[in-house]
Amino acid sequence: MFRPILISTIAWAACALVGAGSAFAQPSARRPNVLLIMADDLSDDIGTFGHPQVRTPNLDRLAARGVRFTRAYAQFPLCSPSRVSMLSGLRPDTTGVHDLQTDFRTIHPDLVTLPQMFRRAGYVSARVGKIYHYGNPGQIGTPGLDDPASWDHTVNPRGIDKDEEPMLTNFTPQRQGFGSALAYYASPAPDEAHTDGKVASETIALLEQHRDRPFFLAAGFYRPHCPFIAPAKYFSLYPLEDVRLPPPIPRPADVPSPAWFTNPPHWGLDQQQQRLTLRAYYASISFLDANVGRVLDALERLGLADNTIVVFVSDHGYHLGDRGQWMKQTLFERSTRAPLIIAGPGVAARGAASPRIVEFLDIYPTLAALARLTPPAGLHGRSLGPLLADPQAPWDHPAVSQVRRGAVPQTFMGYTIRTGRWRYTEWDGGARGTELYDAEADPDELRNLAADPAHRATVTDLQRRLRQMIADGVRRH
Repeated sequence: MFRPILISTIAWAACALVGAGSAFAQPSARRPNVLLIMADDLSDDIGTFGHPQVRTPNLDRLAARGVRFTRAYAQFPLCSPSRVSMLSGLRPDTTGVHDLQTDFRTIHPDLVTLPQMFRRAGYVSARVGKIYHYGNPGQIGTPGLDDPASWDHTVNPRGIDKDEEPMLTNFTPQRQGFGSALAYYASPAPDEAHTDGKVASETIALLEQHRDRPFFLAAGFYRPHCPFIAPAKYFSLYPLEDVRLPPPIPRPADVPSPAWFTNPPHWGLDQQQQRLTLRAYYASISFLDANVGRVLDALERLGLADNTIVVFVSDHGYHLGDRGQWMKQTLFERSTRAPLIIAGPGVAARGAASPRIVEFLDIYPTLAALARLTPPAGLHGRSLGPLLADPQAPWDHPAVSQVRRGAVPQTFMGYTIRTGRWRYTEWDGGARGTELYDAEADPDELRNLAADPAHRATVTDLQRRLRQMIADGVRRH
């Protein structure tokens, strides 16, 4: 689906920085806008990102204008910890957010977030929908766990999908709430009546309103997060007989028990129920894609495309039945890896894919560099500028992700480090098990090599690097 194209790089006039996070003078050229588009629970194995069946023509065209990162990793495969980490530029152990309830401002009242940096620099900063955590779908139409200091304007849309929840087919009624259920509904309502349709419409209205001054605009879509409600026409794109299930693979005995999230496998769904769920997820992705397309169309219609940096990202990855796992909250590849595209001014390598290991922590310093702003000191990521110029540039920086297990107060962490070849994971500091996977020879992570004497040196090296990064908390450059 992905077809490379080139876009032009816009050179900005020389500017004088007034201080960290402050506005800068640019007498002859307008500062670049930023449009941050976020999906919720979008797998990195679909559409533009690799799935041959799922249709994402609008994400395809965005990828053709920018750099698509094929190995980008969230710091925590759960909505709020991931989003706060991304928007603060700090690891979850530094933000203190490991759940869906904690407000990071109670821990870091003076933290300068990514949108807040732009706001302080004189940009209009606005949000539509889910950027910080919302309970999806429970808190749709409310501010959720938002951060008022980040925005000048906010919009909390509520669509007909909220009213359609009684019509859902729910295959997992034993799970608490629709936000963690494998449930679906093919809606007869038009696109614009749904919450994501309203996100697109409200985003377009803000683009029109603020087209004449620099803006940081964040459009937070709610799909394809469950429950999978989308207009029926998107379901029709995926005939049920064409939906294929991942191969059944038994759980290896040598994988530590905390590694698994879906218990029992598939939560007991039979194969027909799994196919229906996959079709609904695919339909939700194509619906998301159509709404992203509406926003991209408006950007072009308003003459803003050439001077707007567009970032498309999901908050984390998503399991779709592989090894019986669904959703997120594991430290396997499909849960920690997620889509990331950066396009617009400052992106020289257009239509290219970068295979380098990058982290969502890198988004904050990257946007600061592209906009020529000075970010706060102590961010944990690094600018992806070298990879936006040359996606194959030398780049030897691992990605670290984590997830929490157990009930309070008896909780413990799992941490994983991902390099170009290896993934090493340890649970509770190794006390509850370790994992090592060769991503080149075993991309599906089916053979745990942690106890293999032939790989003892690799385990020792990765364990040292992982524990040092955990202990430091801040990776300084």
